[in-house]
Amino acid sequence: MSDAYCVPLTRLVEEFHLEVAFRSTDFESVQLTVEDVARPGLQLAGYFDHFEPMRLQVMGNAEMSYMEKMNAKEQTTIYGRLFSYKFPALLLARGFEPGQSCLDMAKKHNVTVLCSNEATSTVVSGIITFLRTALAPRITRHGVLMEVYGEGLLLIGESGIGKSEAAVELLKRGHRLIADDAVEIRKIGENSLVGTAPALIRNYIELRGIGIINVAKLFGMGAVKAENEINLVVNIVPWNTQELYDRLGLEEQYMEILGAKIPQNTIPITPGRNLAVILEVAAMNNRQRKMGYNAAQEFTEQMNNHFAQVGSEA
Repeated sequence: MSDAYCVPLTRLVEEFHLEVAFRSTDFESVQLTVEDVARPGLQLAGYFDHFEPMRLQVMGNAEMSYMEKMNAKEQTTIYGRLFSYKFPALLLARGFEPGQSCLDMAKKHNVTVLCSNEATSTVVSGIITFLRTALAPRITRHGVLMEVYGEGLLLIGESGIGKSEAAVELLKRGHRLIADDAVEIRKIGENSLVGTAPALIRNYIELRGIGIINVAKLFGMGAVKAENEINLVVNIVPWNTQELYDRLGLEEQYMEILGAKIPQNTIPITPGRNLAVILEVAAMNNRQRKMGYNAAQEFTEQMNNHFAQVGSEA
């Protein structure tokens, strides 16, 4: 994962309601830059090959039970060796409290010690999920992101083409706005993108001739959503009589964003076309394709079978 993004340790403490047993002098400036956390079982036994000091270290029942079998001198040696690697923090799960040897070595090497009452697996999975989202690669794209029938539609096209107007029509039809004008896109999986709006313009739409409207106040809180997966890119273009458009839908188009390939439809528009209805159909059709049904392929197979049958009867 790219280290261009980071999460302050203080934010993690606040998000998961962690108790600070020892606060290092650099506590406010410590940053987490990798999404994984580690349980230092082998390290407590003295094996530090392949140890990743960039990761948050989490100790649960197994690690603490192991340490309790050691006398005070052995604990001091083990903790001293562990803390010497200067990782972001040590988190004790399951309500365990740090012993004196742990606190002494944490102070000596200036490493924060945190505590949680949650089960180890629960807190580990929660932190990994949180960090994966917070540290995901991201990019900002011009466009409109709507949720239509559960599908995230990213509307793109030249300025003034009618993206915001289509979004308002979709809002009137019961769908939800995620972002208008600028969409912040994060890659959270191999082929999974999530879009949201920059905080300053969240819930707002700009309509030429009217100005800025607050969607949440005008249409209600049910008309907005904080974020949504991007399932389909819709490229809205002016109708060009010289252009050949795919009329069957057999040609599969994709747009690559942050290395992820997202299905794309190119929709040519002319005055009088009901863009909102077309976008609804595009969303439903994309959903069907994900479920394994492709109307264009079915239609083509029927036509081929028909002509083959006619040919055999001739």
